[in-house]
Amino acid sequence: MNIKFVFLGLTLVSQISVFAQKMLSQEEAVRLALENNYGIKLVNTDVEIAKNNANILNSGYLPTVTGNAGATYNKNNIESETVNGPADFDGIESSRYNASVDLNYTLFDGLGRAYNYKQLKETQQLTELQARETIENTVLQLFTVYYNVAELAENFNAISQTFAISKDRLTRSEYQFEFGQSTKLAVLNAEVDINNDSINVMNSRQELKNFKRDLNLVLGNTLIDDFDVDTNIMFNRLYNKEALLEKAIANNVSVLQVDKNITINKLGIQSERSAYLPTVGLVGSYGWNRNNNPANFTRVSVSTGISAGVNLRWNLFDGGNTVTRVKNARVNLEAQNILKEQLLVTLQRDFNNAWDNYHNRLKIFRLEEDNIKTSQNNFNRTEEKFKLGQVNSIEFRLAQVNLLNAELNRNKAKYLAKIAELEMLQICGELLNVQF
Repeated sequence: MNIKFVFLGLTLVSQISVFAQKMLSQEEAVRLALENNYGIKLVNTDVEIAKNNANILNSGYLPTVTGNAGATYNKNNIESETVNGPADFDGIESSRYNASVDLNYTLFDGLGRAYNYKQLKETQQLTELQARETIENTVLQLFTVYYNVAELAENFNAISQTFAISKDRLTRSEYQFEFGQSTKLAVLNAEVDINNDSINVMNSRQELKNFKRDLNLVLGNTLIDDFDVDTNIMFNRLYNKEALLEKAIANNVSVLQVDKNITINKLGIQSERSAYLPTVGLVGSYGWNRNNNPANFTRVSVSTGISAGVNLRWNLFDGGNTVTRVKNARVNLEAQNILKEQLLVTLQRDFNNAWDNYHNRLKIFRLEEDNIKTSQNNFNRTEEKFKLGQVNSIEFRLAQVNLLNAELNRNKAKYLAKIAELEMLQICGELLNVQF
């Protein structure tokens, strides 16, 4: 019995500490996830790389400037015939030195780099859409875990209340037994029930701790101290189905991605076709050269100067490679159009399922709330009769368990309905616009 009193005391202390814990609001949870979630951090690096790739420095529009320098040393034996007879020279040394700055610039390449640059810009936007998809999935994951914590917190409170009622029942049964108003069987039944409730409290507390750790992981492990979550849930029942479907078609992130891929493939066709046209380039150089050759009439010569020119290259026939690439680019574009048609059909099905699922779960939640009232009234009347000795402990326990199950079912239905609402909003592309 003393152990039970100690456990009850610990339970009450833990409940009091819960009220003193930091409240993690839904807005704060979203902020922490966006700033610290590792998946979001990684996808942001992809966006940064895409921005770098879409920069003018990676476009091919700027010229290239290279510096070159070199030195050559020679030591030769020379045998020659002159008008005065043979002349032999041994160990003749000569050297050459050169340095230059060279410029290359493509004036025209069949508009290939223009289309490539546009592709890079579109690819950057595609990467941003992919990042948005990751953020949406992370936010949905965040609230799935957040609402799991909220549900378990409410379950823990309900189970703790059940434990307190069982404790009161055990005390009452012991007094009744001492005064001869009840049998030892009632005391034993109460002890069995309070032991079961004690186990439920312990399991519920541990499960709540585990899910809090899961939530902290989604937040990038930023919360050091224990915390509580907001269990107040608001539902928006003013949704217009036709308007939401239009938003889904216009704003769904998967649809936007396939539209962006269609645009990229159209630019890809133009880029491949640019190979049919010539390439015109500009070259320029400023150089310095020095020759040291004692064996020549001019022993030392130094030259500096500028050279410039224009070149043209026209690939008249490349064995059919360009034709093949253009054909394949058109096939890829057709594949993206087919993919969009399939995606729109699937999107409409998913939207209808999400719409019906949300409203079905919302109705179940309302019914569970009504069931709570019925179970609470039934328990209150049974408790009064139990105190008057008009019902036995088994009937009292049944009413107690029915009330607990009703509370657990209500909690589960409430958060399932909210998650269903968020899933519907994600399909419509509105998840990140929700005010939590």
